[in-house]
Amino acid sequence: MEILLTVEHLRKEYRQTVAVQDVSFQVERGSCFGLLGPNGAGKTTTIEIIEDIIPPTRGTITFKGAPRSVSFREEIGIQFQHTSLLNYLSVEETLQAFAKLFTSPVDLDQLMLSCDLTSLHKRKNTELSGGQLQRLMLALALINDPELIFLDEPSTGLDPQSRRNMWALVDDIKSREKTIIMTTHSMEEAQYLCDRIAIMDRGLIIAEGSPEELIRHYCPVATISLPARALPPSTPSIPFIYNTEEDTIRIKTKHIEEVVHFFTDNNIPLAEMTIHSPTMEDVFLHLTGRTLRD
Repeated sequence: MEILLTVEHLRKEYRQTVAVQDVSFQVERGSCFGLLGPNGAGKTTTIEIIEDIIPPTRGTITFKGAPRSVSFREEIGIQFQHTSLLNYLSVEETLQAFAKLFTSPVDLDQLMLSCDLTSLHKRKNTELSGGQLQRLMLALALINDPELIFLDEPSTGLDPQSRRNMWALVDDIKSREKTIIMTTHSMEEAQYLCDRIAIMDRGLIIAEGSPEELIRHYCPVATISLPARALPPSTPSIPFIYNTEEDTIRIKTKHIEEVVHFFTDNNIPLAEMTIHSPTMEDVFLHLTGRTLRD
C-alpha cells in the first residue's frame, strides 16, 4: 500500500509541559487511521500539528513523500467537533459560503446528496438536530474534495441511529479511496471504522496495529458465563480455570470451542450461556488503566 502521510519523532513542548514526547507513525492511502487515548494523552495536539494549525517543537511530517507545501490546506478537510456557524444562514447558504474559500470546490448538490442534507438545504443552522449538524460539519470537511480528511469525535453526542448513519457516511468516504485520520472516545466506533489504530498515553504511542491485531495481542481471553444452577448434579469437575460470583460461573479461556464441547458432552444447557469476546474497549483499558484521568 502507498504511504500518504508520515509522522516522525514529533514533539511539542509548552514551557514546562511536554504534550507530545516522541510520536511516529504512517498512514496508508485509502485507509482510516484512528488515534486514541485518554484525556491529556496528546492526541489532539498531535492532530493539530499534522493539520498545520500549530507548529511542532521538533519532528517532521511528510505528505505524499514530501514536506507539506502551501497547497497542503487545499488538499485536506477537517471536521471539527465544535464549529461556530452563522445562525441566520441556511445549510445551502453555509455550504456556498465555505465553497468560496477554495479554488476547486465540489458540486454542492452532489455533496448535499452524499451527506443526506438535500431535504434540509433551506433549514437554518440553528434548526438542525445534533445528527444533522454533524452531517453538515462533515460536508464542510469534504467541500474541497480533499485527499486527507480529519474527523474529530465524529459521533459524539449522537443517538444510536444518528451514530450509525454517521458511520455509514464515513464508510462511503472510505469506499471512494479517501484517507481518514480520526480521534474518538468510542472504542466501538474505532473498532468498526478504523483499519489501523494507534493508542497514545502521556505523549507517546504505546500500541499500534489493526483492531484485530491489538485484541489478539493484548486481550486474547474470552469470558464465558453460565448460571451455576444450569449444571446438573452429575456434572464432572470443570477442567478449566473459573470462578463463581453471585451464583454465576465465569470461565476465562482462549479456546471457546473446548468449553462449549465440554458443556454439550455433559448435557449442560446453553440457553443462558453468554460469551464476552474481548473488544477494543478491553484493549484500551488494559493499556491505559481504568483510573479516570483529567
